[in-house]
Amino acid sequence: MARRAEEEYDYLFKVVLIGDSGVGKSNLLSRFTRNEFCLESKSTIGVEFATRTLQVEGRTVKAQIWDTAGQERYRAITSAYYRGALGALLVYDVTKPTTFDNVSRWLKELRDHADANIVVMLIGNKTDLKHLRGVATEDAQSFAEKEGLSFIETSALEATNVEKSFQMILAEIYRIISKKNLSSEDSAPASIKEGKTVSVTGPEVNTKRPCCST
Repeated sequence: MARRAEEEYDYLFKVVLIGDSGVGKSNLLSRFTRNEFCLESKSTIGVEFATRTLQVEGRTVKAQIWDTAGQERYRAITSAYYRGALGALLVYDVTKPTTFDNVSRWLKELRDHADANIVVMLIGNKTDLKHLRGVATEDAQSFAEKEGLSFIETSALEATNVEKSFQMILAEIYRIISKKNLSSEDSAPASIKEGKTVSVTGPEVNTKRPCCST
C-alpha cells in the first residue's frame, strides 16, 4: 500500500544540534526547515525538533533535526536525545570564544552518550557579525581536523552555508548507511518512526516559536 505523502521517504535520519545556549542552534534549525530567522528567539527549553524531507544522492531522506537546550539545568533532560542520532551539528558562536572553548566539553558528552559512529560537524555560526569575530577560522579548522570532524562556518541570519551544512552531514550519513545496506526501518530507531517522535510530556517540548510565525 502507498504510504501517506508525509511518510514517503527512503530513510529517516535523526540529527541533533548541540552547543552552548545563544550560539544560534534554533535559528539554524528554523532556517533549514522553514527558511525563517527570528531575531527575538528565546532560549530553547528542553528539546524541540523539526523535520524536512529532501533528496540526498537520488534518495528521499527525511531529516529529523533535534534542537537541544544549551543551559546546564537541562542537560539531564537532553542527554537521552543523543540516543538514535546518526549525526550531530556542534555549534559555536564565532563572536564568543567561550562558546568555542566549550566545544571540547560538548564533544566529550556527545561521545559519552551517542553512537560511536555518529557523524559530527563543527559549525561556526554568526559569520555576519564580522566586526565582532573572536574565533579565527584557522583555529576551528585545526580543532576539527584534530578531532576528525568536518567543519563549516554559517550565518543563520544571512542563510550562508546553512543549506550546505545540512546537506553535507546528511550526505555523509547516507554514505555510511548505504554501505551497510540498511533498510529505512533499520536506519532509525522505531521510536522515531511514523509519528512516534515525541516521547516527552510536559513543558519541555516546544515545537513552535510564535515570533517566527509571520
